[in-house]
Amino acid sequence: MGKSSKDKRDIYYRFAKEEGWRARSAYKLMQIDDEFQILKGVKRAVDLCAAPGSWSQVLSRRLLGRKSDDEPGEGTSAEGEAAKIVAVDLQPMSPIEGVIQLKGDITEERTAYEIINHFDGCKADIVVCDGAPDVTGLHSLDEYMQSQLILSAFNIATFVLKPGGDFVAKIFRAKNASLLYVQMKQFFKEVYAAKPKASRQSSCEAFIVCRNYQPPEGYVPTMINRMTNMKGYDSYVSSLTDGHLRGIAKFVACGDLSGWDSDRSYSLDLQAERKTLELNGVPIPNATFPEKYVYRELQPVQPPTEPAYKIAVQLKKERKLARTSDAQLQVPRNSANGSEHKAQPSKPNVIDTSSDVGFDDEIVDGMGVMFIEF
Repeated sequence: MGKSSKDKRDIYYRFAKEEGWRARSAYKLMQIDDEFQILKGVKRAVDLCAAPGSWSQVLSRRLLGRKSDDEPGEGTSAEGEAAKIVAVDLQPMSPIEGVIQLKGDITEERTAYEIINHFDGCKADIVVCDGAPDVTGLHSLDEYMQSQLILSAFNIATFVLKPGGDFVAKIFRAKNASLLYVQMKQFFKEVYAAKPKASRQSSCEAFIVCRNYQPPEGYVPTMINRMTNMKGYDSYVSSLTDGHLRGIAKFVACGDLSGWDSDRSYSLDLQAERKTLELNGVPIPNATFPEKYVYRELQPVQPPTEPAYKIAVQLKKERKLARTSDAQLQVPRNSANGSEHKAQPSKPNVIDTSSDVGFDDEIVDGMGVMFIEF
């Protein structure tokens, strides 16, 4: 990280360091806001899965009028009222001026009540969530874990979001994304699938933008996940063929289409690259290739303080991390009963369901056994 090779491959990563953002994902929220104006008039905002804090930075700068994290800012929203921002994460996060940090679990009701207490009993105007699981490479499992994270974020949003509020969350666009759209349409008047320019086209990542929260009459917020132990999920989703059970969300590309390309490599000397393109007759907007630009090799603004992968990184440095070429996955000894468990080798000729947002029954059974034993 911080090397020039990464700066060439990822222009948003380069600019994030130069402009003081903790992660390149800050541009995604800004581009979504530029398209939908989701932060206009917002007085109370919640950032779920906030660490390392790039989205909280965007909320702080746009709602509180700060130009950098060091500035005290006005401390008020555009409406003149005191703006409040609550950032929630299980992992610790370095402080951001004007942002209330809450270390909590978004699957617990008490976290929702703590958020409301920080708002003096009022509810939020917007809830955003850029959380995603650490991907395993098993696409069905990754998509399942992401869908569960979205469900948890949505559940807590029903506790803290006021009627008319907005909800934005990261999704993985895949086969059964339409099921998520139709579920959200039961609670929001408008549902969009947004793809910011800063999000790589090679990635299935997108963001669901839900506007005007209007829960069904008589709905009582709950943290119960009714999908946790549901077997036969794949068959159930496949059976939803009726039009009213499937939804189509309007797909919106956010950001200037003539702007920076997140999948392209750029020279460190943007002025030289600009001249080359001009010689080839390519029209270049000044906003894309600034006339005055000097590359600086910088370290990331604020790396995660206690990332979930910290132990894995340390094991890798010590050459103690299990190799993917191992025939079997070694599982640590269970301290409860002293027994040792080993995962079975993967089965050959297993059908890849990488395009399925749902999860395979075999994966569910395996996860269930794992959770019971450990």
